[in-house]
Amino acid sequence: MIVEIWKDVKGYEGLYQVSDNGKIKSLQRTILRKDKYPVIVKEKILKPYKANHGYYVVNLSKDKKHKVCCIHIIVAEAFLNHKSNGFEYVVHHVNSIKTDNRLDNLKIVSNRENTNKSHIASSSKYVGVCWNRFLNKWQSKIYITGKKRHLGYFTDEYQAHLAYQNALNQLTLNK
Repeated sequence: MIVEIWKDVKGYEGLYQVSDNGKIKSLQRTILRKDKYPVIVKEKILKPYKANHGYYVVNLSKDKKHKVCCIHIIVAEAFLNHKSNGFEYVVHHVNSIKTDNRLDNLKIVSNRENTNKSHIASSSKYVGVCWNRFLNKWQSKIYITGKKRHLGYFTDEYQAHLAYQNALNQLTLNK
């Protein structure tokens, strides 16, 4: 029998917990209604929903402030000691299924490693290149210290790839 492990959600200790299977639950607690009448809120598993980016999210509340949080990030913070730091290190889904938030499917990788084309459905065979359907051109971009740098639009996919490679070479020369 496999036991599900629960840990407090970082920043929401005593309010919410996350499991190694990617479930989020709100803990039982007493809250004061607007009329100052205390109400006991029972423990329950939250129902996630899929956001526009394809990841499961839940709504968390603390001190009357609501926040939408990605479940894979909550799991990584609780079990892998991940600290969200922009795009330097990100949470990677090993099996490339964005909705599979089990701990054994998540690992922390560099943003550059996460852009490896072996797991991304892309319009281009090259890293840093994608098709811009509004301009009908290839677009090249690179992320440097969490900031996107636009490298240009190209009629040829390979030329966009060369622009990315040139920017990557400049980046490594400057280190």
